[in-house]
Amino acid sequence: MTTSVTNAFALSEEEQALLPTDDEVEAYARQGWYLTRKLLTDAEVDELTAASERFYAGERSRTLPVRPSRLAYWEPSKGTVQRHNDYIHYESDAIARILRKPLIGAVAARLAKADEIRIWQSTLIYKPPISGEPSNVVPWHFDRHYWQACTSEEMLTAFIPFHDCGVEMGTITMVDGSHRWEEIGADDTTTRHFAERDNEDLDRMLADNAAHNHAEVRKIPMVIPKGHMSFHHCRTYHGSGANVSPDPRRAISFHLQPGDNENRSFRLSTGDTVAYNHDVLVRRTADDRPDYADPEFCPVLWRN
Repeated sequence: MTTSVTNAFALSEEEQALLPTDDEVEAYARQGWYLTRKLLTDAEVDELTAASERFYAGERSRTLPVRPSRLAYWEPSKGTVQRHNDYIHYESDAIARILRKPLIGAVAARLAKADEIRIWQSTLIYKPPISGEPSNVVPWHFDRHYWQACTSEEMLTAFIPFHDCGVEMGTITMVDGSHRWEEIGADDTTTRHFAERDNEDLDRMLADNAAHNHAEVRKIPMVIPKGHMSFHHCRTYHGSGANVSPDPRRAISFHLQPGDNENRSFRLSTGDTVAYNHDVLVRRTADDRPDYADPEFCPVLWRN
């Protein structure tokens, strides 16, 4: 037995049992993060690993027609730093096939309380087993800062490791409940990616915002078994530490948007308008805005 309005967005009874319960949806609303049940089979996870190795060796199903100015795109010439490769769902069909598993979108829809979930972005990540590599440490930040060109406040991210992932590997770590804080200190610089910011400034911003909200900074490492994943709200502070294990930490950061998300004009103090990488890739709406529902780059993952 399956449930859905179309075969494309169908779940088996076994998959339905893997969805967040009502209590877990309420917990996500309080905490800003959620650890799933096993959504991917071992074979699917192993194929993600194999496909990522083929990608690093140069295999592409297609390439972006243009390279956006802020594209994260590791190439061998960059060496043994932490690797980030955006648009992996576009450039690798083998990886996209697994990312577009309806169950992942259905979990996101439950958490975001949305009727539709579309892909926003996907980034292939490889954190080398080099404990002293500075790029391995991801400072505290939240994703909404980079998505100011979006109307939705309920965007969310699935962090999908390709193996058991714990503290030793530098797993993603959430600041519990931080998505509910009132924000202070935001300025033009917050729209810049954390790689373009000073880590000490980001640490200070986290501390200042916690103090303003009379909140404790409770850091919760996501200990994620193979085939499971974590989700977090777009305003949840998160980061990750060094990989001190003997193995690389492999994962995909899978950013998702509710179906009602659209482009909006967001101006900086300079008068410049904030843009996202999509804006030079996606089709245009009737009123000449970037269309964040473009099925080529932002396909529907789940629809109720």
